Amino acid sequence: MDKSKLDDVLLAMDVVDTLRHREQLVLSELDAGAREEALLVRLKEIYAAQGIDVPEHILKEGVKALEERRFQYEPPKPSLSVSLAKLYISRSRWMAPLVLAVIALGSLGTAWHFGVAVPARQAEQAARIELSETLPEEIDRLHRVVAETALEEEVTLKANALKAEGQGAIAAGDAKSARAARDGLAELQGDLLRVYEVRIVYGPNEARSGVFRIPDDVPGARNYYLIVEAVDPNGRLVDVPITSEEDRRTARVTRWGQRVTEAEFRAVAEDKGDDQIIQNAVIGRKLAGYLSPAYSVETPGGAILEW
Repeated sequence: MDKSKLDDVLLAMDVVDTLRHREQLVLSELDAGAREEALLVRLKEIYAAQGIDVPEHILKEGVKALEERRFQYEPPKPSLSVSLAKLYISRSRWMAPLVLAVIALGSLGTAWHFGVAVPARQAEQAARIELSETLPEEIDRLHRVVAETALEEEVTLKANALKAEGQGAIAAGDAKSARAARDGLAELQGDLLRVYEVRIVYGPNEARSGVFRIPDDVPGARNYYLIVEAVDPNGRLVDVPITSEEDRRTARVTRWGQRVTEAEFRAVAEDKGDDQIIQNAVIGRKLAGYLSPAYSVETPGGAILEW
């Protein structure tokens, strides 16, 4: 653009700016229908007071530009594009928090996926495999081993009952009950294969080798018990399932009170009395294939867990 034309435009803009800041002048002159010449004279006076010489055609151009609102900023009307533009302009304020929020949400999503969703799917898949493959195979295998090893019909019947319970639980989708049946078969197998002797306890550190009880249902009577341990061929104590005849509680213990007749009880007492040693301390042996030991002394059965 020619420099002189640019100067004219700048002067015209200044005229418009002067008129805009002198709004009262514009209203009093133009709104009152005064002639344009009078307005031009006033403008000349304003610029002359400032020591500025403005050509008349520039003044006229400024008045015309004012009327046409040529150099007046008009804010755009609200619209989607305007809103997006304002959002873009203000991005320095909201961009960083938004990025941080997105990163945080992404981290939470990743943590939930790998910490919750994936383990849950894996657990669900493992449960399906356990019910459809693992538990049925284990229950069948354990039942087969017990059936091949058992030398007592009682053991076979118990194994059959546990297998039926396990199969019913699997069919119902009850993994917890199926596991209980499997564990019961595993425990039955272990008890069936275990070999040990039942020995009466005695020695310097043993306070007693036997006790008696007066049963609540038979006042005046006495039940006699020898305190015994289960010892394997290597001399180690083993835990065995014992049910107390006093409260019907069953526990796995290495030591318990085995009920015997009064005669057997007194015979052991006499044996121990002379030198504190029991010569015939072994009163029973448990062999593989059986659940209970065979006793060499007379016993009416029954046991206690506390004395």
